[in-house]
Order: sequence, then structure tokens, then C-alpha cells
Amino acid sequence: VLQECGADCAKFQKSELEYKFNKKALERPYTSKHSWGKTYGEHKRHLEFSHDQYRELKKYAEEIGIFFTASGMDEMAVEFLHELDVPFFKVGSGDTNNFPYLEKTAKKGRPMVISSGMQSMNTMHQVYQIVKPINPNFCFLQCTSAYPLQPEDVNLRVILAYQSAFPDIPIGYSGHETGIAISVAAVAMGAKVLERHVTLDKTWKGSDHQASLEPNELAELVKAIRTVEKAMGSPIKQLLPCEMACNEKLGKSVVAKVAIPEGAILTLDMLTVKVGEPKGFPPESIFDLVGQKVKKNIEEDETITEQVVENHVKKVKC
Repeated sequence: VLQECGADCAKFQKSELEYKFNKKALERPYTSKHSWGKTYGEHKRHLEFSHDQYRELKKYAEEIGIFFTASGMDEMAVEFLHELDVPFFKVGSGDTNNFPYLEKTAKKGRPMVISSGMQSMNTMHQVYQIVKPINPNFCFLQCTSAYPLQPEDVNLRVILAYQSAFPDIPIGYSGHETGIAISVAAVAMGAKVLERHVTLDKTWKGSDHQASLEPNELAELVKAIRTVEKAMGSPIKQLLPCEMACNEKLGKSVVAKVAIPEGAILTLDMLTVKVGEPKGFPPESIFDLVGQKVKKNIEEDETITEQVVENHVKKVKC
């Protein structure tokens, strides 16, 4: 499904539960409507894929031509993913301030994508200072850890703050909002990596499903992002070839406001701007024409052309 929708990578979450949670956390009663067991441990064991299932998923991803990786939710999960030979490590927000974990993960030498939910800018500076000397190949994702995420808590402007604070690494966005508009906006702000949760059905049991995209939304998101990437274009502002037809049809020229006799010196009150036939001086030349001498009679409403202005030297547009 992900490959058909145009996504580049499928990412799961891998936990070695005894390393991610302590005993009391695993024994905690879990009575939520989303529960798959009486305790949180039973619930998580029911949902966790085995190592063999992960190997099967990676093999399938390779067959269909898509990248496959996972968030290693503890140090032992990272060891397994390293053995699995994933293309990059995802660091979930819950481990971004786990500095020993970051050091060990960075030392594996694989690219790292680091989410920043629940963190402060001060912590992100520390993360940068820990990871950069060990492994320069990493990026930060702006993220707010709420499911589903409300627009007022997204704070896309953090993307700009990260771009400014960490100009030598790519910045991305990990979204848990509903819909695609905010994620498209993140790309327009320069997000180079985009992560979204995906489900086959938002009504399924589990708190993440309602903060996820269904396949049709994912396909729409990918299409919108590819359109925005094209539309970002060039920072150079100039008359483009595609604008020539409009310019020819509706571009304005300097026109005589009154009849002007041969030998007259042009003043501003003799001139106006209209869509003219034929084309003459462009409107931005009107002040340059003031003080110039005309070498033939010009009728009222006639376009002012180069041929009727004495000693006119055409200015080259830069």
C-alpha cells in the first residue's frame, strides 16, 4: 500500500519490552478500550512483532522496492535493527533526551532521523552536540507528541528555528494531526523528511489509528508534496517564458495622454499608461521619458515608441 501511494519508506516501531519498560510498568493494569491485555505488558506483547516477522517485512519491502526501517525503542531494539541492516535509525521522541542511547546509536554509523516531541530547544542543542562529533549524518524532525494533534499545538515555526540553529543538517516534520494540509505546509517551509502514521482503517482499536492517514489520504499527501516541491522553484524573480503570452496581450505601455507636437520636451502630464497597440515603452520607463525630446508629431492616445524619441538609448534589463 505504501509503495502504491508513493511513499519512499515504511517505518515500524521495534521494542524489546524488558529493556524498554521496567517490571512495574509492564505489570501496570491496562483497562483502556484500546487494551489487548489486562496489564500493559500483556498488551504490548500481543502487539509486538517478532524478529522473524521483521526479517519477513524487510524482505517484502526489498521485493516491492521500498525502504524499511523502524524506531528502535530501546538499546537492544537498536542492536537488532543494526543486525537487520536498516538504511537508517529512527529515534522516537521518547528517546531523544536519552543521551547514552543516542551515543550508542550514533556509534553504529548509520544515518539517524531524530524526532523532537516533548523536548526543549536546549535539549535539542545538547542532542546535536552529542551526535554530531560521532555521526554527522542525521536530521531533526519537529514533532508534538499528542494523538491526534490539534493545529494550535503543531508549531511549524519550530522548523524555521531548527533551520536557523542547525543549518548544516536537514530538518523535517513528524505529524500526528488529522488530514494532510499541515504536512504539505511543513514541506513548503523546507521540511526535507516527512513522517506520518498510516492505517488501513481509522476506526480500528488502538489510540494511534485516529491520528493516522488512510491509504487514499497518503496518496493525496504524496501527490501534494510532489506538486509543492515543483512549485518551490527558483528564488530568481524574472519574466518567465510561460508569461510571455499574457505580457504580449495585457502588458501595458506608455501612451500619449494628449497630442504632442514634434520637438516637444516630454513632461509627466503628457503621458499615461495603457494596454497599447503596438507595444511601446514599458510603464517603468515613464519617468526616464520625462525631459526627452520627441522627433515627430504624436497623436493623443498613441503609443510612445523608441522611433519617436530623440537620442533614445535602450536600457538593458538586468
